[in-house]
Amino acid sequence: MSILRKRLSEFDDILDADEIDTASLSKICFHGIPDEPGGLRPLCWKLLLNYLPSTKSSWLETLKRKRELYNTFIEDLIVMPGESNSDDKERVDVTLHDHPLNLNPDSKWQTYFKDNEVLLQIDKDVRRLCPDISFFQQGTDYPCQKIVNANGQQRLHHRVQHTVLKSANVERKGLGVTKQIAVSVRKATEDYAPLAEGGEAHWEVLERILFLYAKLNPGQGYVQGMNEIVGPIYHAFACDPDPTWRKHAEADTFFCFTNLMGEIRDFFIKTLDEAEFGINSMMSKLTNQVRANDPEVWLRLHQQELCPQYYSFRWLTLLLSQEFPLPDVMRIWDSLFADENRFSFLIHICCAMILLLRDQLLAGDFATNVKLLQNFPSMDIQIVLSKAAALAGKTL
Repeated sequence: MSILRKRLSEFDDILDADEIDTASLSKICFHGIPDEPGGLRPLCWKLLLNYLPSTKSSWLETLKRKRELYNTFIEDLIVMPGESNSDDKERVDVTLHDHPLNLNPDSKWQTYFKDNEVLLQIDKDVRRLCPDISFFQQGTDYPCQKIVNANGQQRLHHRVQHTVLKSANVERKGLGVTKQIAVSVRKATEDYAPLAEGGEAHWEVLERILFLYAKLNPGQGYVQGMNEIVGPIYHAFACDPDPTWRKHAEADTFFCFTNLMGEIRDFFIKTLDEAEFGINSMMSKLTNQVRANDPEVWLRLHQQELCPQYYSFRWLTLLLSQEFPLPDVMRIWDSLFADENRFSFLIHICCAMILLLRDQLLAGDFATNVKLLQNFPSMDIQIVLSKAAALAGKTL
């Protein structure tokens, strides 16, 4: 029996059971989820991100409830002032009670304009997601009918125009901006174009997911970089070979993304930078691990005053989603989602990346090393993960 066939058989044994052994599933997923055949990754991620319960008999009820809830979010939260939310779609006359110049904070129009400030940034970010592949520019087979059949008026990209943003609109929630979140090693040369009326590109679906997330989480809102987190999840679900799963990729992505953000939210809120799992704490752990495993490299970076903020802020905050091609990112996330101390393993991966550049870092000056770390060179992802596993006392 080939190694791949043996691994697929192990997955089948776990996933075919009436009660999923989540510990065994995590153990096997940590070593990577086979890409083909069968589309195992979408289902495994739904389980690892606690979207699906371990009891298989409850899946249908859970999925039905969650997907109906998501449809309710669309109906309730993506509505323009003056538009009816009723079945007859008649326009509501709000002029006696509300109008665009109404400054009352409770005004629907004021909410609409405030939402558009957030939407402008989301729109800008999703139009340039993963330019090294064409997927996000392509049309989904399952556009949201409530949106595309509304004469185009509720397609979110119609609500904003591309303008220069004020700095306040690109800051993390809290006291200030950390621009490194916005720095990308992969940028599209041009913004993705929306599809003709009646259709939706995948980036438009992501725009809706992120907008709804921001609306439902006002304490955090949208922060640049969240598009890089939701993108790989949606890609996995929207490419599921089973159409019964694929048609609900949007709703399923929303809840898996929400669950994941619940775990890494401290990375995106500046006032929590100093918390136990805040970004400064994570960078300190990385620095300490580099020092413990290679004092010479640590000393070189320390002497050059090459602070971890210059490179590892983005690595940690965005779960390495901008440092590697999408297939490698998804492989990394198999291990991150499966590790019981999953974000401790993220530290190990980042440390491995630094140690694997040892010779170049010891030979390079400050400028060379900053460029090297901010643009991690192409490398077999299995080498990086095997090094990280060794640091963690595991095997891959």
